[in-house]
Amino acid sequence: MSRRFVAMSTAKLNEWLNAPLEDLVLEAIVVDGIYFADHCVLVALGITAQGQKKILGLHEGSVENATVARTLLTNLVTRGLDPSRPLLFGIDGSKALRKAIRDIWGDAGIVQRCQVHKLRNVLDHLPETERPRVRSRMRKAYEEPEHGRAKAALERLACELERDHPGAAASLREGLEETLTLQGLGIRGALFRTLRSTNTIENLNGSIATYTKNVKRWRGGSMILRWVAAALDHAQPRFRAVRGFSELPKLRTALDRELATRTKSGVGKAA
Repeated sequence: MSRRFVAMSTAKLNEWLNAPLEDLVLEAIVVDGIYFADHCVLVALGITAQGQKKILGLHEGSVENATVARTLLTNLVTRGLDPSRPLLFGIDGSKALRKAIRDIWGDAGIVQRCQVHKLRNVLDHLPETERPRVRSRMRKAYEEPEHGRAKAALERLACELERDHPGAAASLREGLEETLTLQGLGIRGALFRTLRSTNTIENLNGSIATYTKNVKRWRGGSMILRWVAAALDHAQPRFRAVRGFSELPKLRTALDRELATRTKSGVGKAA
């Protein structure tokens, strides 16, 4: 039984790592890490033009390592994704992952930083007594549909935090613009709530934990990759279309417009 499972999970892993992607029409890719003891598996989840979720690739290694992130994304391009076609990338605050997207997709890699991760990071710099107030202010700003008002609210909060909590202020300002990408693109409603965080991938963690709960000892990264691949293969048939999928054509129009603006102004290249 063990040998059969190893063969099956290895085959599934190889299938995912080598399946052609040139016929897949994507609007967004969400990338996040799933942790097992001292190992991390990077997972790339695609969202198609019809709103379907599809596991694109896996790679074992630190989410904070630029080489690991670049290897994962390069694999997607090698298998057929067009890096000149603009895509929305949903990521946490990883600088290594952000750099890999810039290196491979350039101006066409339009990043939405996870608002949930940003909120947690800012609160970690604050004493318990200050957290409820700041949490409420940040959530209200992130719910604001108009980009300019949302940005102004967050900048005001950062200024207020500067004197007594400079670490929190710096954390809030870091990557602030990319936490508001969807507002800048004019995306609202259910699709906004779906794409503003990496929860699309993080919700898979429960399925993976259930599938792997009887494993008592992980024997290296290869074993972890095989089990994650098997767990995702088990979960994928139950994937539902993302909430707000009917708004994906609007996202496509906004991404194309944003790329045209960046190409004309050189904003993306200077980032």
